[in-house]
Amino acid sequence: MATRTPAALFACSALTLALGAAFAHADEAKQQDAQENILVLGTAQEQVKQSLGVSVITAEDLIRRPPANDLSEIIRKMPGVNLTGNSASGQYGNNRQIDLRGMGPENTLILVDGKPVSSRNAVRMGRSGERNSRGDTNWVPVEAVERIEVLRGPAAARYGSGAAGGVINIVTKAPSEALTGSVSLFAAEPEDSREGNTRRLGFNLAGGLSQDLSFRLYGNINKTDADSLDLNGDFANSEGATPPAGREGVRNKDINGLLRWDLSPEQVLEFEAGYSRQGNIYAGDRAVSSNGSDLLTELANGGAETNTVYRSAASVAHRADWGFATSNLVLAYENTRNYRLNEGLAGGVEGSITNDGAKSTSTLDSLTLNGDINIPLDFAGLSQMLTLGMELGKDELDDPYSMSQGTGSGGAVPGAEEGTRDGKSDATYQALYVEDNIELTLDWILTPGVRFDHNSLFGNNWSPYLSTAYQLTDNLTLRGGIAKAFKAPNLYQANPNYLYYTRGNGCPVDFPSLGAGCYIQGNDDLDAETSVNKELGLEYVNGGWTASLAYFRNDYKNKIISGMVPTGTTDSDGRVFKWSNADKAVVAGVEGNLKVPLLGQMGEVLSWNTNFTYMDENNDKDTGEPLSVIPRYTVNSMLDWQVNEALMLSFTATRYGTQKPRNLTSTGASAEGDALKERDPYSVLSLGGSYRLNYALRFGFGVTNLTDRQLLRENNSGGAGANTYNEPGRAYYLSATYSF
Repeated sequence: MATRTPAALFACSALTLALGAAFAHADEAKQQDAQENILVLGTAQEQVKQSLGVSVITAEDLIRRPPANDLSEIIRKMPGVNLTGNSASGQYGNNRQIDLRGMGPENTLILVDGKPVSSRNAVRMGRSGERNSRGDTNWVPVEAVERIEVLRGPAAARYGSGAAGGVINIVTKAPSEALTGSVSLFAAEPEDSREGNTRRLGFNLAGGLSQDLSFRLYGNINKTDADSLDLNGDFANSEGATPPAGREGVRNKDINGLLRWDLSPEQVLEFEAGYSRQGNIYAGDRAVSSNGSDLLTELANGGAETNTVYRSAASVAHRADWGFATSNLVLAYENTRNYRLNEGLAGGVEGSITNDGAKSTSTLDSLTLNGDINIPLDFAGLSQMLTLGMELGKDELDDPYSMSQGTGSGGAVPGAEEGTRDGKSDATYQALYVEDNIELTLDWILTPGVRFDHNSLFGNNWSPYLSTAYQLTDNLTLRGGIAKAFKAPNLYQANPNYLYYTRGNGCPVDFPSLGAGCYIQGNDDLDAETSVNKELGLEYVNGGWTASLAYFRNDYKNKIISGMVPTGTTDSDGRVFKWSNADKAVVAGVEGNLKVPLLGQMGEVLSWNTNFTYMDENNDKDTGEPLSVIPRYTVNSMLDWQVNEALMLSFTATRYGTQKPRNLTSTGASAEGDALKERDPYSVLSLGGSYRLNYALRFGFGVTNLTDRQLLRENNSGGAGANTYNEPGRAYYLSATYSF
């Protein structure tokens, strides 16, 4: 499918609107009915959430299939979702994050109640494009979640930078008028004692303080132990070497409060503040070193906390119904302090801890103001809901250690400051967008929109988008969408003071060292990554039956990578490479979903829900390399049985297809031997249940990975091909919740 330019997209939108207007004029009776429905026509945002690339996880789903620690454990059960690293390198292989439709975690935007979460951006990005980060899906405790919205493909383009793959919006439970609360305990115990167990305690409290004031407060203490070094011990590179690391442990502490003030029946003001602490429990991970070191082994065996991330967030939100329109305005602030043992910046020690007494802090401050106004219209005989929106923001990063790579061996780098380089960098951005939800006929809704962004790092970007839904019959709807999405360079990639150095072995194979090694330098002349995302499919709904099938294709351009062609040399003949924009890549595949009500009219007694994803393409068009290592196909099948009013049972089966590694090493050489090993298809089965003893007390129980299909990590990076992460074996869990 050819990539359409923004002008072509606008022309298509204009033509479609003209045809729709002509059709509407010829069918006045239907349009009169549509005018009566103008007040109930949803916004463009609400309409987009009906797209085929959208899934919703409810609070009830979280009770049926509770994640042990991170919400990503259940989000991965949605169509189009996988867990991967930032690249295909295999580095930090067990720190997997949400990957939507093969576009990688960096193209997945995480929101909490519609506000962006960017704490992972305080973690240094290495030469391979990896961050030693757990991601941003673990800042909200499980028990505080009302629902999770998973938006993939064109549906997410309206959210701006970082949403080229999609958006995860974690929606928390709202305040209530009556005083309510709950306390929850959860424990998970693996059958293999070498795998880490989980213990967590959480609470929720909400209620009214007066006629106009209400509040919500939640908190959480959670600990998941790290896997033992013995778990992957058979794959140590040599006798005495640090084995490939298992899953890192984590200590969570969260507290969050929200105060809601109903100024009038039409206006609401909300004040929110939260604080979280995530400390790791080290498992022996490093980026490129095969052997590790005695220090890494000692830290892992001692359960050391080698990095701690502190996140503070505050916001003020105003929502109003003005009669002729509704509006939303949110001012949000986020501060992240990433405090960790220093990891090497050069050569064989890159990404490895070399000194247990040297720590540094990276600080990221993000301030955003966004708002929109939604205006119902009756224009040219068409019922419409027009949305006008804006977004302003600023990100400030201060990471002195990551800018401290010396230039004594390779020579001074042109464009980088001499001596001690400044660790500060920042970016500002402004955006305006307009979108319209148009009821062309009672059967046809069209939603065009366009977003304009200005970013201080790369300049301007236009993101037009168009989605449509046409009801072919009472039960069958044709849905489609096309959008241009983008991602701005991050504050490491765009900073000329950010240097990586190798004395020679890490130089690209086509451009070996001239005697003084090679640098990778940040580039302040990068273009934004862009992707034209398409989606087309059918949805069938009949009572409790639902089925959908969708084809998606993302034409990806200007992906930012560490360059493989030198841009110059230093005064000592050190080669200089820069972060650069790659040419083109393609991600394409098919998603489907089938829900069958086996008992009960809507399946409220027994229902069967299956989704699948098949990846047809996921590769760089120049090199043929995968953008990320993901299964060729994934099938999730879930059977939910409400046995009686008290007992609920759930069975889950997931099948992962073959996973193929990259064919080139980090230096551009052809991979050989074990580096080409694929991860064979495998299945994971789980069984869980919930029993409500009475109104106040509920118990949960279950077994994950019933057949004990345990997979091991065979190398700390790409030396074992796609076998770069652990799939934990059988584990048992119990939970108890007291509510009032």
